[in-house]
Amino acid sequence: MSQVLTVSCKLEVTKSQVEKLDSVLRAFANCCEYVNKNTDSKLTNQIAVQSLIYKEARDYSGLSAQMTIHAIRRVCANRKTAKQQNRPVKGLAPTSATYDARTFTFKEKDWSVTLTMLKGREKFPLHIGNYQRHLLTGRNPKSAVLGKRKDGAYYLQIQLESEPPQPEQTDQVLGVDLGRTDIAVTSQGEKFSGKQITQVRDKYARVRASLQQKASKGTRSTRRRARQILQRLSGRERRFQAQVNHTVSYRLIQHAKNTNQTIALEDLTGIRERTNQQPRSKTERRRSNSWAFYQLRQFLVYKAIKFGVNLVFVDPRYTSQTCHKCLHIHPVRGESYRNGKRFKCGHCGWCGDADENGAKNISSLGLSINQPGGSYLSCVLWTGQPVQLTIWDTGLLKTQASTK
Repeated sequence: MSQVLTVSCKLEVTKSQVEKLDSVLRAFANCCEYVNKNTDSKLTNQIAVQSLIYKEARDYSGLSAQMTIHAIRRVCANRKTAKQQNRPVKGLAPTSATYDARTFTFKEKDWSVTLTMLKGREKFPLHIGNYQRHLLTGRNPKSAVLGKRKDGAYYLQIQLESEPPQPEQTDQVLGVDLGRTDIAVTSQGEKFSGKQITQVRDKYARVRASLQQKASKGTRSTRRRARQILQRLSGRERRFQAQVNHTVSYRLIQHAKNTNQTIALEDLTGIRERTNQQPRSKTERRRSNSWAFYQLRQFLVYKAIKFGVNLVFVDPRYTSQTCHKCLHIHPVRGESYRNGKRFKCGHCGWCGDADENGAKNISSLGLSINQPGGSYLSCVLWTGQPVQLTIWDTGLLKTQASTK
């Protein structure tokens, strides 16, 4: 199994090279538009589209043969994505172009790259730091994506293919409970507090509200300046979220690797839609919806593959309501032993951090998945007659009950 990691490298460009870069990005977008408009929108097979329109698309755009093929490939990929989302493919902006081994070369000797333009090749020095140099040292990348950002800077996303280590078999599982008060809590009691993060996000929300009011009611110059600041703040908050998620995911993966553990994580797919149906204040909705939990999951997935850590996902239902000691849930429907961050079991009396309790339940479910048939969860329910309840987990919760 191979893994592709992307290294973002800034290009150092001259004024004459800016025009050439803009021209090739515009030609790539024009080629995509031409292919999309002049072929059946339902056609998603690259070979079929290429046989229909390759020569005309190349003559129309002025791209090289290989870049024309990549433009056709991008249109087909966009159509597949649009088909899954039940929407048409709209216009493509001239902001990126795809390169491969025939049109792109990396030179470690002077830390530069050469790219095929509309007329010949151009050499660009890389403006990178030690992190990018460490990843690129001794590598011979075969593909890259040229992109232009909103600030006018040009970046090359160099793709590195590697063979990650195989995860080791282990019977130790580290459960991780994700939340908002604490970004992550492990079954071993380690916590990543979200207090400072909430303060920073609330500050951005207040500043945004003030600027949005000025952008709608101020003078013409004030509105323009407010929109510029809003755009800058949006990027700043996005980078802040990514930095926090990178830090949390890296520490979790390294801890699991050093202790030879599998990580069990809740499958929170669709949680935003479900929680938004509950009656909550505007502030609570904003706090829940603005944090990038899916991004944290993606960071954990690719870092787990990179460092050879096994990662499993479990059903999150009842993990926060079940006592990890006796596996009991509150007998009254709609009631819970959990109250905020505190969990006190009414059956066995265990009392402690609610998120840590949930993480221990996630760990137990993860062990059932990691070693199928080798572990189970059970508790005794008293409803007039003793009933044994056994919960076997194979990805979803399944129950079996038998009367003594």
